[in-house]
Amino acid sequence: MSAPDGDRVARVVVADDQAVVREGIVMLLGLLPGIEVVGSARDGEEAVALTAELGPDVVLMDLRMPRCDGVEATRRIRDRHPGTEVVVLTTYADDDSLFPALRAGARGYLTKDAGGEEIERAVRDVIDGRAGLSLRAAEAP
Repeated sequence: MSAPDGDRVARVVVADDQAVVREGIVMLLGLLPGIEVVGSARDGEEAVALTAELGPDVVLMDLRMPRCDGVEATRRIRDRHPGTEVVVLTTYADDDSLFPALRAGARGYLTKDAGGEEIERAVRDVIDGRAGLSLRAAEAP
């Protein structure tokens, strides 16, 4: 499957414990031509299981979730499925869990106020081997 610009469609799993956030991101991504949401998870355990089952290109990973937080889920996914990239979703760019998540193998991060274009750019960036960083974070002084 190809996106309109000729790039391969990025297969994405969304992991967030807040249903309204998770469902909102899934709906938003469903409107973007270069992204196909193949699954959504309520916690890190589900994110790891869905990654094993579905083999997504990217997991958009919330940091603070029950059972298995985003840092541990990122570590497991990157250890077991090195072909899947992780982009962290965080409420604040200065979240104390952000750097542990990057150390665990996340390739980038977005704040939860990111728009569709910004999310799509981050997904494409990590698939292409670049860091997928929030524009707001990248522009911070």
